[in-house]
Amino acid sequence: MNTARPRKEKPAYSSVQNIAFIISLAWRERRSVIVFVPAMAAAAILLSLTQLFVVPSILEAVGADVSIAELSAIILFFTCALILLNASSSYLAACAQFGRIEIRLGIGAMIQNKALTMSYPDIEDPHVRRKMDKASMLVTSGSAATEAVWTTLMDLLQNTVEFVIFLSLLATLDPLMITAVCATTIVSFWVNNALNGWGYRHRDEESDYSRRMNHLSEKSRDHTLAKDVRIFEMRDWIEGVYNSMLRLSQSFAARGERVYIWGNIADTLLALMRNGIVYLFLIQAVLRGELSAAQFVLYFNTVNVFTSGIGKILSDLALLQRQSLDLCAVREFLDHHETFQMEEGLSITPDPGIPYQIELQDVSFRYPEAEKDTLSHIDLTIKPGEKLAIVGQNGAGKTTLIKLICGFLDPTEGKVLLNNTDIRTFNRRDYYRLFSAVFQDFSVLDVTIAENITQTDKAIDAERMMRCISQAGLAEKIARLPRGVATHIGKVFDDGIHLSGGELQRLMLARALYKNAPIIILDEPTSALDPIAESELYDKYNELTDGRMAVYISHRLASTRFCDRIILIAEGRIAEKGTHDELIARNGAYAELFEIQSRYYREKGLYGGIYNEEMDQDRAAHPARI
Repeated sequence: MNTARPRKEKPAYSSVQNIAFIISLAWRERRSVIVFVPAMAAAAILLSLTQLFVVPSILEAVGADVSIAELSAIILFFTCALILLNASSSYLAACAQFGRIEIRLGIGAMIQNKALTMSYPDIEDPHVRRKMDKASMLVTSGSAATEAVWTTLMDLLQNTVEFVIFLSLLATLDPLMITAVCATTIVSFWVNNALNGWGYRHRDEESDYSRRMNHLSEKSRDHTLAKDVRIFEMRDWIEGVYNSMLRLSQSFAARGERVYIWGNIADTLLALMRNGIVYLFLIQAVLRGELSAAQFVLYFNTVNVFTSGIGKILSDLALLQRQSLDLCAVREFLDHHETFQMEEGLSITPDPGIPYQIELQDVSFRYPEAEKDTLSHIDLTIKPGEKLAIVGQNGAGKTTLIKLICGFLDPTEGKVLLNNTDIRTFNRRDYYRLFSAVFQDFSVLDVTIAENITQTDKAIDAERMMRCISQAGLAEKIARLPRGVATHIGKVFDDGIHLSGGELQRLMLARALYKNAPIIILDEPTSALDPIAESELYDKYNELTDGRMAVYISHRLASTRFCDRIILIAEGRIAEKGTHDELIARNGAYAELFEIQSRYYREKGLYGGIYNEEMDQDRAAHPARI
């Protein structure tokens, strides 16, 4: 049996590097944040020293038998100083807060931008998603390291300077005392530093619990789930899953606290040792008559502040170490190496007038940890201006093929070429600009109809937008709305509306048309439409695509008749290809699927006999199939 201890994972960045990162970020974005750290530390040090010398100064004045006026002046001086320094500290803290929040939100924007623009395979990678979730957690509140680190730096600077000042005062008593105090300080810091890495080593586990609980919380508030929750009585089940995750999270937190408490215990024992040593030397000095009453009070207060200051420094260093590990988690996500060339590579300027050709050469693709290829040895050329339909049963690999064509995935084997150039050599962001698409899992934001179509709130081409709306079949619906295209979608705003599934798909078609890209991808774009509406919409596609390359996925085979070519995907390969008539005449898998679909509609007598008409035409053209 292997009894070797697991290796501790070393952070990708040191504490010095992480502190330098946050300081350099503040220097670029909000320099006042850096200036406030020493300013607040200076005000706090002056306040601490003033408080330290109040009583000794008054005692010394009383012992010197000064006048009431002089004593009152001393008291008034210290009172005014304390009021002024307290006010200054509060004012500086309030002013510093705005810049610190801005820096934290700026880091949050960096995380969001990274998530929105990073390579598609990385978004689907669970390991990367854990990094993203952990980084996102660290910008959610002021207690997160991305903001709280400034308070820690200020406290550490203040406590370190105070330590030096108080150390110089106590050093006049006995050097052995200082040696003993420093020794216990080093031991205490070493123990705390060894234990504080626990949270970093278990950050993935913490992120998993948080991600699952957040997912359940979001789903419980999602209005699209509200009907299922009530019909299927899902409340108890969702609460049970959430409570189970909560218990696991609490157990994880308890494990962490059990680790950290040993550091607190060690720190407390060492603090008692330090205090005992200091008080022993101080009492001996009093008994020898080496200290006056004022000096005794001064040193007595100094001892208290000094010993607590050592604890504060250790706590600050330990906290700074934990915050550094959190900043390390943020940086690990921000610095994650892109799978694709998102910024480098050959640039492309989309031009609908250029004839684009896409070719797949012996392409195979297997998802990570899958047992077999989803697609195997695909050879396919999509010619300029061609309309290609991809059909096949669920799970055949149709959507994966679309992802390869769009450049969301790279082949495990083989190449995808654009005009005879491997797409991996292109700047991937530029390559995406060649495509306009409607996917099955499309996105609709709670913004206006116009913004959802144009994907912007500036420089909208109103004429082109209305033309796309008309082509997608939404003109009448939008004309009936009081605010027209300025109407919000969703219920976040008072004027928000809900669109049906078919209306949302038409909205996405209008968005795809508005982009006016040279290549159009439609992955089940009309699945929420009835066959009549779908047939009418597909009849317009020659006009809508305007001679551009177009690739469609559809389960309703009658809707693909207008395409120049149809390929049938089965078991990860191209099983059949040709026009609709050619595939029907071949009497293979495509013809069988078409027959099954048309028979269903004939038997049910649905939708005005669209499939009856299609089958009558096919029977007339291919009597051998009757």
